[in-house]
Amino acid sequence: MDFAPTLAGAISLAALFALPVAAQQTMTAGQDQYMQACASCHGASGTGDGPLLDIIMFIDGRTGIRGHGYPMPVWGDRFSSELGESAGPYGAELAIRGRVLALAEYLESIQQ
Repeated sequence: MDFAPTLAGAISLAALFALPVAAQQTMTAGQDQYMQACASCHGASGTGDGPLLDIIMFIDGRTGIRGHGYPMPVWGDRFSSELGESAGPYGAELAIRGRVLALAEYLESIQQ
């Protein structure tokens, strides 16, 4: 009796059921990253109505103020400094790309 087709089918079926779980984990990671680093300016819904909007308008009265005092941060640099040496010489790039991708996928999911 040849079990190879049955085993291949079982693995394929398991992978199919695992995809939504993996996608949900990525979405949660992206949402967590967004809420920690972006929502204070861009708002929880990403529409630019974060809590700092009222403060900036009250303090300065101008709408052209950049919340960071400079253009948007380079996320690879920021994530790299958070990792330090813990990811090793090649793992850091993979971890950084994963975080950026998770954030981008979350942003795509909240677009209207």
